[in-house]
Amino acid sequence: MKKIVITLAASVFIVGLLFTSCNSPSQKIENAEDNVLDAKEAVIDTQSDLNLARQDSVTEFQQFKTEFQNQIIANEKTIAGLKLSIVDASQDNKVLYEKKLAELEKQNSDLKIKLAEYKEGGTDQWQTFKVEFKRDMDELGKAFSDFTVSDKE
Repeated sequence: MKKIVITLAASVFIVGLLFTSCNSPSQKIENAEDNVLDAKEAVIDTQSDLNLARQDSVTEFQQFKTEFQNQIIANEKTIAGLKLSIVDASQDNKVLYEKKLAELEKQNSDLKIKLAEYKEGGTDQWQTFKVEFKRDMDELGKAFSDFTVSDKE
């Protein structure tokens, strides 16, 4: 008797589980359609986020490029002005100044080429390029300051 009650209880429990856990085929299809729609929405959101990030990246690069192109042009004007100012220097100083000025002009030209030839890569590559380029431009600016100071002495 005990065995029959346990078997009957287990059978009722199993049948109850089957009925409550099983969905009808139409419910399964509906759930699958919902999952597909959710996945499509997630893909669309991700694509729009990616497009926005790309646009921001391009905008940031264009601003960076414009800023430093202007700085390179200003350096070229400074070089032209310095060339005029060393005309009055003594012959020994003139040779030294022309040599230093040629080095500065080459550095400025190299940075101009580096900026023009940069091809967009990953975020890490962009950050590295940006830091190195800013450092190089700062060093060049300091060299111009040092040149004009030593020119006055």
